[in-house]
Amino acid sequence: MPKTDKGGTARQNELPGTLQRSDRKAQETFAKAHDAAAAEYSDEERAHRVAYSALKHTHEKVGDRWEKKDKPGPSDSRAAGGRNSPASTAGGVDANASKAHLYEIAQRLDVPGRSSMSKPELVEAIRKANEQKTRKASE
Repeated sequence: MPKTDKGGTARQNELPGTLQRSDRKAQETFAKAHDAAAAEYSDEERAHRVAYSALKHTHEKVGDRWEKKDKPGPSDSRAAGGRNSPASTAGGVDANASKAHLYEIAQRLDVPGRSSMSKPELVEAIRKANEQKTRKASE
């Protein structure tokens, strides 16, 4: 099912909940990448993965929505390595961001113990906090 209308605007009812709560740019990035991939591959699952990959280059997941990153680029080692990379994903967390940025996000999400965490621990704690916020928003 196309995620954009004839004018290229994202169809709200076709977007995942986290994107419905995100800004227009995040919605359009996902929707246009999804539609292009669906036309190219004729595979809904692959189109969905491609759309999230495109989104993660420009946005990061913060809580139950996607926010624009300070600078575009791969968000984790999996994204940097491409589709067949064996590296694990950070679930939308910009693992390539500075520790200071990750700390700020953890602070916004009220992650306990953040001040004593290493960068990988911050990434994991933010990922878990994001999942919790998304679950609560979906209830």
